[in-house]
Amino acid sequence: MNNASINPNRLKGKRAFVLGAAGRDNMGQVIARQMQGEGAKVVVAGRGAEELAQIATELGGGFVLCDLSDPTSIRKAVTEAAAQMGGIDIAVNAAGWGLLKPFLETTEAELEQMTQVSFTGPFILFQSLVAAMEDGGSIIQISSATATIMLNDHAAYMGAKAGGDHLVRCIAHEFGAQGIRCNSISPGMTMTPMTAKRAAIPGLVEAYRKAYPLGRIGTCDDIAEAACWLASDTCFMTGQNLQVNGGLTLRANPTREDIVRSIAEHAQEAAE
Repeated sequence: MNNASINPNRLKGKRAFVLGAAGRDNMGQVIARQMQGEGAKVVVAGRGAEELAQIATELGGGFVLCDLSDPTSIRKAVTEAAAQMGGIDIAVNAAGWGLLKPFLETTEAELEQMTQVSFTGPFILFQSLVAAMEDGGSIIQISSATATIMLNDHAAYMGAKAGGDHLVRCIAHEFGAQGIRCNSISPGMTMTPMTAKRAAIPGLVEAYRKAYPLGRIGTCDDIAEAACWLASDTCFMTGQNLQVNGGLTLRANPTREDIVRSIAEHAQEAAE
């Protein structure tokens, strides 16, 4: 957690539901920690009970199981989280599946899974959250810069995330009068436990870094800071997508060929 950015009163008294927090130190957990540090009561959610119980204990909150591929699980999770906290003021969906596979090799089964996890599941989740937010609230979807700019071998993921961004706009348009705000955040390449293995390949991060005007790859702390602002009462924004990616969308992700070339160059340098 970036303690320098913590405002212990920004979310004081708020009740936050954070989905996608079942991975140790993943983006969902980092967001949950910062929201708790800023005064919110937090219930974390995901598919792994053991890890969820650990982070819930750390935060002094609760946890619920939630599988975005199961509508019954989604609705039950929202109901249980609202019961544990006495309502929901903030909801973050940081769950997802980052399939990297060539366009022509992506199967129908993979498309169905991607659609369920990244569009249909969130649709049902947001329906449940809107119904639970009787006094208004803030819904935050973690999207991706690739919903706007290209990346090879990522078509199913990119399409689903782009659909999710438009769903956010629909919710903002229809339920703003009820005091519900809905926004999304688009990271670029972000240093997480999930990306650590790929990022360790010499030359891969270097291929991406040149695309960022601010000169570095993003972190989960960057996203958590944006999420806490969107969740706060000082945020007068709805139906928008925040590109929290160091200016990546001003340029472009590296192509497949750029990445291969960068890895090969670093391998050659290491061999010399």
